[in-house]
Amino acid sequence: MARNIGIGSSNKTRPNGFTLLELMIVISIVGILATMAVPTYQASVIKAKEAALRQDLFTLRDVLDQHRADQGKYPLTLQMLVSAGYLRAVPKDPFTNSEGTWQEMTSASEEGIIDVFSGADYIGTNGTPYNRW
Repeated sequence: MARNIGIGSSNKTRPNGFTLLELMIVISIVGILATMAVPTYQASVIKAKEAALRQDLFTLRDVLDQHRADQGKYPLTLQMLVSAGYLRAVPKDPFTNSEGTWQEMTSASEEGIIDVFSGADYIGTNGTPYNRW
């Protein structure tokens, strides 16, 4: 079997695979793309938590009003809404990840919880603290 050996070629064959330089370039590109994607990901996580907080607050306030319409008074605790069947469970605050950190607003004229706010001290994307939503 005859071999065709051209000018500048050698008998050595190049192994299949990537060189260290090629791998370093690819890893650098992937790292740059990842660092550009992280802020977008974090912003979308915050927006999702804010949407969950809005929905939880809407539900809790609606259930408080339903309890007052049905019972003639506001509940003394959020757990009373669960025991009365208005909620399956007290929802977790998406920012504190706890169901015990809700700030319960009471009134001097009426007994019971008239409103509820988040227990988080962070400021929302709209510039308002979550505990004032």
